[in-house]
Amino acid sequence: MSLAGSRTQDGRAREVSPVRGRPRSEAVERSIIEGVMKLLEDGVPLAELSIERVARTAGVGKATIYRRWRGKEELFVDVLRAAEPPEPVLPGTSMRDDLVVLLEAVRRRGLVNRSSAILHNVFAQMKSSPKIWDAYHANVVAPRRRVLADILRRGQGNGELRADVDLDLLGDLFFGPMLVRTIMRPDSPLPEDLAEVVVDTVLQGLRPPAS
Repeated sequence: MSLAGSRTQDGRAREVSPVRGRPRSEAVERSIIEGVMKLLEDGVPLAELSIERVARTAGVGKATIYRRWRGKEELFVDVLRAAEPPEPVLPGTSMRDDLVVLLEAVRRRGLVNRSSAILHNVFAQMKSSPKIWDAYHANVVAPRRRVLADILRRGQGNGELRADVDLDLLGDLFFGPMLVRTIMRPDSPLPEDLAEVVVDTVLQGLRPPAS
């Protein structure tokens, strides 16, 4: 899956950094990402996935990969993006509705990770590779948290949320239950209405008092 034309969580077009050399080709990028997935399916550890080995598997030259990614850390992040469900488009109708959509995306990613031995193993290996984990956090986790913070700030601004709430802590209160169930308790249920239940439960104690 190419990043060209992809979307952020709030539906805006993702900004793509200028690329050196020839224009990006979705077919080429897809073959490279599929090459990485094939190696992972064959049981090759992340630590042994060199750019040279990926290029050989994908049938391209190393220079072709380096024109699109600065190193294997950035490439692996895009491989994970391609394997996970796409980022959701937020409805923008209310803070509550946007939060439900964000949490539903976490639930869906949790379901995919449970059913994919490859993704489960990759995430486990990433934690022992600081460079890959830092790249994933900078390019995936941090942008998601910024979107969450924007939603909560809008909620404070339009009166859906108390003004005295610590937004960073509040983000953890919303996402904590979902992350516990998808990561720390992989045998726990993930019902279809879980996102709504979590959001509504937290919001009950955070709405401004009635005037």
